[in-house]
Amino acid sequence: MIDGSILPASPFSAFWVIFSFSFMVALSGAMAPGPLFTYTIIKSAGAKERGYLMGAWIIAGHALLEMAVVLLLLSGFSFLLQDIRMVRIIGVVGGAILIYFGFSIIRDVWQGKISTDFFDTQGQQEVEATAPKGKLDNPVVGGVLISMANPYWWVWWATIGLAFMARFEITWERWPRLLAFFLGHEAGDLVWYLIVSTLAFFGLRRLNRRIYYGILVVCGIFMALFGLYLGISPFFQKNIPS
Repeated sequence: MIDGSILPASPFSAFWVIFSFSFMVALSGAMAPGPLFTYTIIKSAGAKERGYLMGAWIIAGHALLEMAVVLLLLSGFSFLLQDIRMVRIIGVVGGAILIYFGFSIIRDVWQGKISTDFFDTQGQQEVEATAPKGKLDNPVVGGVLISMANPYWWVWWATIGLAFMARFEITWERWPRLLAFFLGHEAGDLVWYLIVSTLAFFGLRRLNRRIYYGILVVCGIFMALFGLYLGISPFFQKNIPS
């Protein structure tokens, strides 16, 4: 173990631990309905051919934007990650928001607030009828613009994303960790949105509502527990290794 973290000493093993956690955090966030989710359904359901690949193109644009954000965070805020007090503050804030998101998902599923109208033929037709025009016709550009237009995406990176990077000491010098974090995050998004685009193209009625709700609850629990870890673990770390 390294400095009270859950990372093993082996760089190879540490890579896959970071990749796995990054993947799960991204998957948990991606599964919650939002603008990018709706846009993916619109583009996939309205495609004449190969609509099942629309999710990959949309996430390609989303990933380009997130790459820029990660680089900016490392360039502009890397000094914060060298101060254990700031790491603890970032961890508490990011962890608290992740816990809130997790419990919000569970609460909304329990109260039936998460709409599944897109599973129905009528709902899917309504989504197709609202298909955006112009610049959003290109799924890669759309992935960038829809992501930028979502305020929760900015909040996620300013809190949860930064807290994750601080907890696992992701820096330029530790580039394998940076690579694991980024690839894991984008893989989580890609897996879910490929599933969504495939189901939307071939007919969303094939996705069982109860299974969808069950996966959301599991993801919500994971988000809450990981948020607890992000908030508590920095207090068991005495200093930042150089």
